[in-house]
Amino acid sequence: MEKVKVMVVDDHQMVRLGLIYMLRDRAGFEAVGEARTAPEAVELAKVTHPDVALVDIRLPGSSGVEACEQIRRVSPQTKVIMLTSYPDPEALLSSIRAGASGYFLKDVEAEELVAAILKVSRGESVLDSKVTGHVLERLQLQAEAETLRVDGLTVQEERILALIAQGKTNKQIAEELFLSPRTVKNYVSSILEKINARNRVEAAAYVLRRLPPKSL
Repeated sequence: MEKVKVMVVDDHQMVRLGLIYMLRDRAGFEAVGEARTAPEAVELAKVTHPDVALVDIRLPGSSGVEACEQIRRVSPQTKVIMLTSYPDPEALLSSIRAGASGYFLKDVEAEELVAAILKVSRGESVLDSKVTGHVLERLQLQAEAETLRVDGLTVQEERILALIAQGKTNKQIAEELFLSPRTVKNYVSSILEKINARNRVEAAAYVLRRLPPKSL
């Protein structure tokens, strides 16, 4: 089995080393390099063409979002997971627009991050549920009359879209709404098509863009 090549970008050496050691302790991964700034990361990506880049959203000089855009430009096959210390809705949206495939708080459990790296390397998109849960907390508390309204979606599809945006899996949605996983899967496919989203991350971004400013 070919190893997943990972690049680590963070201005703190201890963070870089911690992530690299985490990867080296697990079969199936290869740490191909580390960088502390966006320019260093771009040059490294040109040479190593990693499968996945773990990028701190706050870098000296230019932001991790800019680094994400530039890495994707010089190495289109590289998927980017953004790492951050604080849940920031604007940073989340900016990261998605820049082409990031994942977004996680730095307190994420090692096994969860490893699983996310694998998923992203296969073309999937993953969001830390703690991030979306924080940003979209108001959606969980809204009464039926106040739920997000989206033209073209049924009431049930609107409910499911809100749950997708909270980072819930099809299984969790099925349990919450008393539906079968297959039914939820069909709903999700229909929702993504109707809102022109390629995946669940883009669906979450769709919801975020439509929330009133006071809810963020």
